[in-house]
Amino acid sequence: MTAININKTVKTTCPYCGVGCGVLATPQPDGSVSIKGDPDHPSNFGRLCSKGSALGETLSLDDRLLYPEIGGKRSNWDSALDLVAEKFSDAIQEHGPDSVAFYVSGQILTEDYYVANKLMKGFIGSANIDTNSRLCMASSVAGHKRAFGADTVPGTYEDLELADLVVLVGSNLAWCHPVLFQRLETAKVSNPGMRIVVIDPRQTATCAIADLHLALKPDTDVALFNGLLAFLAESYSTNDRYINSFTEGFEEAIQKAGPCEIGHVAEKTGLSRQDIALFYKMVAGTEKTVTVYSQGVNQSVVGTDKVNAIINTHLATGRIGKPGMGPFSVTGQPNAMGGREVGGLANMLAGHMALENPQHREIVQEFWKSPLVADKQGLKAVELFQAVKAGKIKALWIMATSPVDSLPDADGVAEALKECPFVVVSEVTKSADTVAYADVLLPAAAWGEKDGTVTNSERRISRQRQFLDHPGEVKADWWQIAEVARKMGFGEAFSYLRPGEIFKEHAALSDYRNSGSRDFDIGAYKGVSDEGYQDLTPFQWPQQVDANPSETRFFSEGDFFTKGRKGQFVPVSYQAPRKLERAYPFILNTGRVRDQWHTMTRTGKTARLVSHIAEPFAEIHPEDADQLGINAADIVEVKSPFGKVLVRALVTERVREGEVYVPMHWTDQFASRARIDAVVGPETDPSSGQPGSKFTPVSVSKKSMDWFGFAVLKHKPAEFPGDYWVLAPVSGGYRLEFAGQGDPNFNAIASVEGTDTADCMRVEDTTAGWSRRAFWKDDLLEAAIFISKNPVEVSRQWACGLLSSDPMSKKQRFQILAGRAPADRPDPGAIVCSCFQVGCNQISEAVKNGADSVQKVGTELKAGTNCGSCRSEIQSQLDDLLKEAMHDADLAQAG
Repeated sequence: MTAININKTVKTTCPYCGVGCGVLATPQPDGSVSIKGDPDHPSNFGRLCSKGSALGETLSLDDRLLYPEIGGKRSNWDSALDLVAEKFSDAIQEHGPDSVAFYVSGQILTEDYYVANKLMKGFIGSANIDTNSRLCMASSVAGHKRAFGADTVPGTYEDLELADLVVLVGSNLAWCHPVLFQRLETAKVSNPGMRIVVIDPRQTATCAIADLHLALKPDTDVALFNGLLAFLAESYSTNDRYINSFTEGFEEAIQKAGPCEIGHVAEKTGLSRQDIALFYKMVAGTEKTVTVYSQGVNQSVVGTDKVNAIINTHLATGRIGKPGMGPFSVTGQPNAMGGREVGGLANMLAGHMALENPQHREIVQEFWKSPLVADKQGLKAVELFQAVKAGKIKALWIMATSPVDSLPDADGVAEALKECPFVVVSEVTKSADTVAYADVLLPAAAWGEKDGTVTNSERRISRQRQFLDHPGEVKADWWQIAEVARKMGFGEAFSYLRPGEIFKEHAALSDYRNSGSRDFDIGAYKGVSDEGYQDLTPFQWPQQVDANPSETRFFSEGDFFTKGRKGQFVPVSYQAPRKLERAYPFILNTGRVRDQWHTMTRTGKTARLVSHIAEPFAEIHPEDADQLGINAADIVEVKSPFGKVLVRALVTERVREGEVYVPMHWTDQFASRARIDAVVGPETDPSSGQPGSKFTPVSVSKKSMDWFGFAVLKHKPAEFPGDYWVLAPVSGGYRLEFAGQGDPNFNAIASVEGTDTADCMRVEDTTAGWSRRAFWKDDLLEAAIFISKNPVEVSRQWACGLLSSDPMSKKQRFQILAGRAPADRPDPGAIVCSCFQVGCNQISEAVKNGADSVQKVGTELKAGTNCGSCRSEIQSQLDDLLKEAMHDADLAQAG
């Protein structure tokens, strides 16, 4: 990893969620990179979350793919790309253009996306290019197009700060879009009258800021918002001028929604009548209302209907496109929006043009001077891999994503790739699970090495700039695609030398034969110079030729992009969620944790981020756990007809009875069996093709283990003991949780770490089934291993810190075998603040000492004073501790 310019600060953009935060990256002489938030970037104004602030810790080359490989052996670029071009060309010639496909990602830049889409749709002639963004926001795209005539986000982030009521639907904003949550948190302090409603089956970290939490049954959002639409109409809270002047279909939507019968809504959603009535009155009485929605809405087999049910309420009140008002979709990936702009989905054309529109196809073909343009939708993500499994796809190119981890029925995806005649994988890391299925591996540029643009959730385009040289033989994604295009005979159309040329072409296409007929237009940049592209500052689209730069909202006075330029009410009817079978009586919900990203190829490298939550888990309600005989920290099996996982039980009232929540991040690189998308069913929304990742019928059962283990290790094990294991990095080494059935082989477990030559100290009772061993070299701890019949009771944070400790005395060695922190090193407890490694025990102690607010906790411990991502968790812990104190006081008074 070599910096282009040591000590030169480069303005770039964070590669994580769709907030699109500006980052200041400064390569240091020692090879590290200093990371700070960009105070000039209008998305974050200098703020960064825990993941963003740790970016400098994720840039190591230890797992990097550095040169092309063919059949698992080192090759060179010419040979690898010749083979890719040959195999794709042969498949097209023999089986037709629909026999090949690209599966790309919201992790690639807009320029990469543009070239891939151009090659597939304009020169190969198939629309078989889809993206992992299908998994996070396709239902929003479909809902926008049905209502607005285009995939247009009407508002801006500022609207969340200007609103008097913010409704968060299926969005754990505090963990999934932390900087946006911090902006909202700050706005609420400035405007004490602001109210926030969280609509989510789970009690998430976001609920710490909520005035009202509606824990509705999964997939009942349409019932709730149809009821709201009817309530608005019946209480005369609609905007008749807006409806009559700028929309169509209101009466049909009202008829489909039916009358507002709060009792029926309560029955369908599982909410109380009082809470529903309060929510409806809040919306009806608050002009400045913003509805923010995310994966809890989108990742559903009725996701598009959910989106339109929400949009209908804003069209009915005219609360759209005005400051502090509107429906707002927040995307999960850094460039999901950029991919939408260039037609990166199988059902779209570049420049927000419609694949089914002959005039749009003519515009694109004329501009590209291409031999043809695909004239029908391609295969969407789930059906694409089903087609691979059925033998219909002969050549597949996967870029910057790992579908064997992230797609539903992930084991079925792995089987499909195993049978596919030719698979190309462009990757950053050798350790991604999908790498094993590649016939050709192509080394791609990582964040810090990339150069191009991304678009965030508020339509803001920012530069992601290169500040590190490409290591080894790494090449940019756009270069790889353009080279293959040239080798396939399309050289003239793909003669790009740098990403700025691609951006200019993208901008020119957006302007071509547009004249305001299409929402996406950045024609002002079609003539940008190389220097101008390099210096590009963040801007929001549209930016037309000769127009003054501006921040834009859409639809305040109509002017939609439908045929008649009127917004469309979309009548949607409530569909009861699938009934559960006796064999699978629980509903599985999946999602993120605060400090991890996707499949952990980046965030899993840093001990700081893993310290927050180091092990995959299943949240289970206490009543369900009691009936199933499950205790906290037991190993549980979550199983569906498609697959199963083994994870740790987390017994909590944060989930509803009959539901279970498992995070999505852990892969075969980090755990024995925790790929939760192997359990998720492949059912999809019929309009959007987005899978229902928030609702899979499953069974939950205790997985009896005869013994449990915990270890801290200087070196990564070559193999893992037991039937269950989870590995995570810590400062100075690794931590390992493991468990097994049968008799534990103590010697095998102890030798896994290569400790044969180290000094060993041990205490054990093999009859009782427990053992504790520690190994030293030169008085430094090499490994400490704890095995017990029950889940090991050792302070994890204390034990992990031992690997980076100074040489130890004999007394200190015995303390390690005791498994307890000494008095001078109290157990911090589970980490809450990853920036300063502050644990829950430390926060509890601070509260006892009088720190009764987040600010006071920060003053005493620094927790929450850096990135701020943990502030909602600190607040939740404060609330729980204060409740306990009040309860104890009441008991004392009663006594």
